[in-house]
Amino acid sequence: MKNTKPLILISNDDGIAAPGLKKLSGLMRQLGDVVVVASELSQSAMGHAITMKVPLVFREVFNEDGYAEFVTNGTPADCIKIGLHKLLERKPDLVVSGINHGSNSSINIIYSGTMAAVLEATLGGIPAIGFSVQDFSLDADFTGAEDIILKICKKILENGLPDGNGLNVNFPKLNGTPYKGIKICRQSKAYWKEDFNERYDPRNGKPYYWLTGSFNLLEDSDDTDEWALANYYVSVVPVQIDFTAHSTIEKLNRINWN
Repeated sequence: MKNTKPLILISNDDGIAAPGLKKLSGLMRQLGDVVVVASELSQSAMGHAITMKVPLVFREVFNEDGYAEFVTNGTPADCIKIGLHKLLERKPDLVVSGINHGSNSSINIIYSGTMAAVLEATLGGIPAIGFSVQDFSLDADFTGAEDIILKICKKILENGLPDGNGLNVNFPKLNGTPYKGIKICRQSKAYWKEDFNERYDPRNGKPYYWLTGSFNLLEDSDDTDEWALANYYVSVVPVQIDFTAHSTIEKLNRINWN
C-alpha cells in the first residue's frame, strides 16, 4: 500500500460475502488504499468476543494495487486485531465497519459485532466508524446511504476524532425519498424483553430454545438515535469504550467504607 493515500481498514460482522461489506469497500476505495479483514461466516451478535479456544487463521482471497481482502475464522474484534498487528505495515488512518444489515442503535450496540470492530480500533487510538441500516434483508438497499457515508468518512479523515472515540452511524430503511439529514445524538435508553421459543427435537423429544423478544424504548426525546431514525434522519452517536459510571463516583466516595 502506498503511503501517499489514506489507509483504511474495513471489517463487519455479517461475513466476507455480505453485500453491505462489498458496498462499503467499494466506497472506501474512492478515498484511499483499502484492506478488508472479515470472517468467513456471520458473526452477528458476537459483541466484543475474541477467539481464545481455537487457533486463529487467515488467508488472502484478493489482492490488487491499493486493495486487498483477507478472510478469517475469528470474530470482528479478532479481525481488527489481526489487521493491525499482522497484516498492515502502518497504522491505518481510519477503520470502518459494516454496512450492517440491521440497526445497531440504542442498546443494540452492546451486542453488535459491527460496533465491536469500531471499539477495538478506538483502543489503538484510531478513528473508527460503524455503519448500519434498518434493513435486515440480504438485498438491503444501501444506495441512499452512499453519499452520506462518503461525506462522514471524508470529514473524519480531515478532522479526526478525540482519542478513544468512534462513531455509531445508523440509517433508516429507505422509503423512496432522500434522508432528511444527519443528526448528532445520544444513545436511546431501551432494553430487550427476552423470551425463549421452546421447541422439541423430534429425534429424542427433548426441548431446545430460540431466543426471541421485543424491543422496548424507554424515552422519546428528540436528542436520541431512536428518535432520529423514527423521523428519517441518519443518527450519528459518538461512542467510547469507557464503561465507568462517572456520575456515581462522587456518591460512592461519600460512603464510609471502613
